[in-house]
Amino acid sequence: MHGEVPDPVRGHVMIRSALGRTAATAAAVALAAGAVLGGGGAAAAAPAGVPTCGVAGLRAALTDKGGHQAGMSHEGTVLRLTNTTGHTCALRGYPGLQLEDTRHQPVETHTTWGDTYFVQDPGRHTLYLRPGGSAEADLVWAHADAPTMVQAGYLRITPPASHDHLTVPFAKLVTNGDLSVTAFAYRIDVS
Repeated sequence: MHGEVPDPVRGHVMIRSALGRTAATAAAVALAAGAVLGGGGAAAAAPAGVPTCGVAGLRAALTDKGGHQAGMSHEGTVLRLTNTTGHTCALRGYPGLQLEDTRHQPVETHTTWGDTYFVQDPGRHTLYLRPGGSAEADLVWAHADAPTMVQAGYLRITPPASHDHLTVPFAKLVTNGDLSVTAFAYRIDVS
């Protein structure tokens, strides 16, 4: 599975009001809404023409963030993509995922987008990652006995709107090769 193409960035916000707010008030509200910052150095608003985050400008990592995602034969981790470029880039949607064996050969993988066993899906939102800023998604799998148990060695991660992938170590036994993942958000809470 591959991610989706993000919505175009318009670079401005138009606010209409039945109460007849002045243009200056509407502009102030739009600027205040655009000034909100997400976690990890990611801005909620960006100028027009912000490029989509590409594989060459991203670093992938898996982290537990100090939380514990294990129970009822399920295990989880947080997938983090960090902008390694010198400019802001945009990211929207879900990652594509592919399990690989220890020789980097693809193995049976089925990915479900949405809620995971541990975290509610934040939904698709366009995220603007400043240089050094990150986006996170929750990644969960089961390791209960089943007719098909897939032994992974690595995980391919295809960012939204990309056809290329990043690869991280992932030595896990995955029931039926089934993975669940949320959309990217500025922060995933696993506490």
